[in-house]
Amino acid sequence: MCGRFTLTVDPDELLEAFPFVTLPAEGSLTPRYNIAPTQPVAVVANNGQNRIEFFKWGLIPSWSKDPTIGGRLINARAETLAEKPSFRSAFKKRRCLILADGFYEWRKNPDGKTKTPMYIHLKGHTPFAFAGLWESWRSPEEKTILSCAIITTTPNALMEKIHDRMPVILKPNAYEAWLDPAEASPFALLDVLKPYPASHMTAYPVSKAVNRPENDSPEAIAPAK
Repeated sequence: MCGRFTLTVDPDELLEAFPFVTLPAEGSLTPRYNIAPTQPVAVVANNGQNRIEFFKWGLIPSWSKDPTIGGRLINARAETLAEKPSFRSAFKKRRCLILADGFYEWRKNPDGKTKTPMYIHLKGHTPFAFAGLWESWRSPEEKTILSCAIITTTPNALMEKIHDRMPVILKPNAYEAWLDPAEASPFALLDVLKPYPASHMTAYPVSKAVNRPENDSPEAIAPAK
């Protein structure tokens, strides 16, 4: 799964990686070192606007009666997207890029009881996009919540030493198809939901400060002593 991630780069670096997007209002893209579920995350939805917006992390299906379901739907398995009622409609119609520059996973220690938090990012620490799904949910009071989930897949050679799942990091040549606002055949998109090449990634242990979401500072990504 993917339960925490970062987006620490400045807007200029984001535009270099995603030159087709429009930035949000000045000052809204502040560095985030410990993004946790239910918090706002920066996304580019396939609504034809190519604009960075902020959606709640944790998918709330449009048919749900209880928005708290989003806390349990932060990730979606690539292998079952076309089948699961919570995700299959969004997979066809509502896809997004979830912007990041790193993520965390917890590696089991040899004692089998404790875990070490690991920080994983691309070499060069360049920003990237998770493959995401999004939904629009309306409350009985007519309040709209835009929410999203990160798609996960099987681990690559780097990640399999840390965890049995990893988030889908899209290659840039997949952005156009993923953001196409037209309804898509799920089978046409499954090919892009593959593990990112391990040779392009790196990982290192960090302190347990990341275990607490309120620790949203550079300390969270600092190598463990």
